[in-house]
Amino acid sequence: MRIHRGGPAVAGIALCLGALVACNGSSGGSGGETAGPPTAGAASPGARGGKSPASAKGDAESLDGKVIVIDPGHNGGNADHPSEINRQVKIGNGSKACDTTGTETKAGYAEHAFTWDVSKRLAAILRSRGAKVSLTRKDDKGVGPCVTDRAALGNRLKADAALSIHADGAAASGHGFHIIEPVSIGRNAEMVSDSAKLGEALRNAYREGTGIPYSTYLGKKAIDRRDDLGGLNMSTVPKVFIECGNMQNQGDADKLSSASFRQRIAESLAEGFQTYLR
Repeated sequence: MRIHRGGPAVAGIALCLGALVACNGSSGGSGGETAGPPTAGAASPGARGGKSPASAKGDAESLDGKVIVIDPGHNGGNADHPSEINRQVKIGNGSKACDTTGTETKAGYAEHAFTWDVSKRLAAILRSRGAKVSLTRKDDKGVGPCVTDRAALGNRLKADAALSIHADGAAASGHGFHIIEPVSIGRNAEMVSDSAKLGEALRNAYREGTGIPYSTYLGKKAIDRRDDLGGLNMSTVPKVFIECGNMQNQGDADKLSSASFRQRIAESLAEGFQTYLR
């Protein structure tokens, strides 16, 4: 994701909340995503990619009943619907385009495909541990939903935690990952402190589990705070964004394009949720 503060964003249409994917802990798993060069693998909660996720009965019970919303950034149909995604929506302290198209690697692996694949893998792991997981979109072929609707799902479900998954499109010289945390703009004031705790838990687990370093170009110790993202401004539940790496950097791109590494990403993020919701 590359969104310039204060600048125009390229963005996606709102879908009614009823069309968003909301599944309970007994829902099934997910599959891989093929886009460009990478070959996707099955999103099995038991797959090994790095640090082993907890899968024993005790660990599953530790997330029993917890409500988690996963927001796969962007969508596969956004680029073909510019008038819809550029529609302005209110984000609490101004207006912004409904959604964005996202970035891609130099080899053509799209951010929207990456976020969808990782989100499905993460959802499968969290559900295997007893969590009730909802996704903000049902596939990678649609348009939107708007950033405001992505936030609204977590609010409506009174989620214990929410995460928006992205990959950056910064200058190729920069590499690494970072977490984006909210800044209080009034309406979201009560979730800012808990969001910081969520962000720290996810940052630590991601660094340990994937080996990807802190961003070399943005944030302090991989933490950036912003007040211009509707997905954070309009949330009333603990929520952060993660930029999993820089798709314009070849080293990061190689990792993000690997199905086995995306499983490792999902397992690491699951550990972060486990820590925060403990």
